Amino acid sequence: MSWQVLIAAVGLWFALEGILYAAAPETMRRMAAWLAALPLDAVRSGGIWSAILGLILFYCAVRFG
Repeated sequence: MSWQVLIAAVGLWFALEGILYAAAPETMRRMAAWLAALPLDAVRSGGIWSAILGLILFYCAVRFG
């Protein structure tokens, strides 16, 4: 894996998140409030599963792409 791929992936992540905040700021604010109201274990579990899925997708893209 080259550093260029990793930097491109992080750049894409920032771009997509920025588009979400620019296109629907009120929705993102409501989602943040909803997330803040969740129990910490639920947030942690969601974060772990999201990270696992992201790593699997990234690995597949680099390995088979």
